[in-house]
Amino acid sequence: MADILTPALGESVTEATIARWTKKAGDPVKKDEVLVELDTDKVSLEVVSPADGVLGEIAFNEGDTITPGAVLGRVDAAGAAPAPKVDTPKAEAPQAEPAPAAAAAAAAPAASGTVVEVKTPVMGESVAEGSIGTWTKKIGEAVKKDEVLVEIETDKVAVEVSAPADGVLVEIIAGDGATVTPGQVIGKISAGASAAAAPAPAAPAPAQAAAPAAAAKSTAAQTLSPAVERAVASTGVDPASVAATGPKGNLLKGDVLAAAASLTAAQAPAPAAAPAAPRPDQPLEERVKMTRLRQTIARRLKESQNTAAQLTTFNEADMSAVMALRSQYKDAFEKRHGVKLGFMSFFVKAVVEALKEIPAVNAEIDGTDIIYKNHYDIGVAVGTDKGLVVPVLRDADHLSLAGIEKGIGDLGKAARDGELTLDQLQGGTFTITNGGVYGSLMSTPILNMPQSGILGMHNIVQRPVAVNGQVEIRPMMYLALSYDHRIVDGKEAVTFLVRIKDHLEDPRRFLLDV
Repeated sequence: MADILTPALGESVTEATIARWTKKAGDPVKKDEVLVELDTDKVSLEVVSPADGVLGEIAFNEGDTITPGAVLGRVDAAGAAPAPKVDTPKAEAPQAEPAPAAAAAAAAPAASGTVVEVKTPVMGESVAEGSIGTWTKKIGEAVKKDEVLVEIETDKVAVEVSAPADGVLVEIIAGDGATVTPGQVIGKISAGASAAAAPAPAAPAPAQAAAPAAAAKSTAAQTLSPAVERAVASTGVDPASVAATGPKGNLLKGDVLAAAASLTAAQAPAPAAAPAAPRPDQPLEERVKMTRLRQTIARRLKESQNTAAQLTTFNEADMSAVMALRSQYKDAFEKRHGVKLGFMSFFVKAVVEALKEIPAVNAEIDGTDIIYKNHYDIGVAVGTDKGLVVPVLRDADHLSLAGIEKGIGDLGKAARDGELTLDQLQGGTFTITNGGVYGSLMSTPILNMPQSGILGMHNIVQRPVAVNGQVEIRPMMYLALSYDHRIVDGKEAVTFLVRIKDHLEDPRRFLLDV
């Protein structure tokens, strides 16, 4: 017999949590085979078997907290006879013998396979909990390995949970809207079972005319993620008619939105109709719980207002030079680099050059210290159907115009499809937000804490301006810089915005590095 001991967890680490056991009591084990995984607040550790034999006693279960040196369990000699483990307590005390047909039906689920747990995945650094969305399957329905079962919404991203094996969903532990933590068991699957082995409770038979539609809806629900289901519900597109482009042949939200746009363009405008009278069953008010992302946005924006001494300075830029450059080279640029030449790459380049000259705008306050950043990771605000997110374009100072356009395009697509990772949302040093895409003429953006500056772009409008003593019509854009007055002085903020204006009105400056 050999004890399974908790190893030293590292300097200053005094406890760990049992993440999972790879074996069950009674399973044969080999020396140095991984038996249990431990999670600490810094690293994850693996504990191996001290000898060949059979896993006997398990002293701590998954989720328990343990300390260094604690005995986690015991490995018995291979010849030992551990107590038999009963997976399903079906054959217990003597009972009246059931009829053969009933006995076969009762034994079917147990013979189908082992029960596999569906667990909440690790949702990223500093994310301690999430909320269960809508399950795509019901108890008793068949599932395929890697098929999306449910979407968990955190305060930063949405995480999809897939089936760990083929089988039948036999239990939902955490229902819609429940709060869950990483590693928590939220459901169970009978691996290898079929839907007939674990039937769901029968629902009342619908009207005959509605049966085909209901069947089609059930079929669609088995293959669509929650994000795609919402897109289907909002657009009315039949998912069966949309070509899937996902990495596993799955339908993406972007596929549905693209199909909806194509259908809208193909349809002729309908003749004007008289305004419809309000529906008598339409409620005057509706109460909807805020999503975690919306709650986080609200909390962070209010914290930003309460913490920083925010001030906004304005200027305007003549976009003639940038627009002329785009018009002249846009076709050759797209042919060469495979991406369109937009305005954002010029703004990112101008911002980086201005940040190099005015480093306080690229800094942050930490207690009584100022941290000056010598790297330029630019956050680009993206509006999605779930709310505003700010993915980060890393090392923007090392990217060409084409590299910036590709990077922003990839981040924008991931944001709209709900596929951003936590790493793509953290660590920005400065943020750019473009209200102009929605027609905004002027705004005062709120700081993305702990950053000390955010640039607001706006709509380009043809306006009369004085040029060399003459009135000319030029494409003008208002620029707004909100900054933290605790660290950035007014002179620095105004100079920063003037430098951006200079670079935009003469883009040759940053292209030639002058």
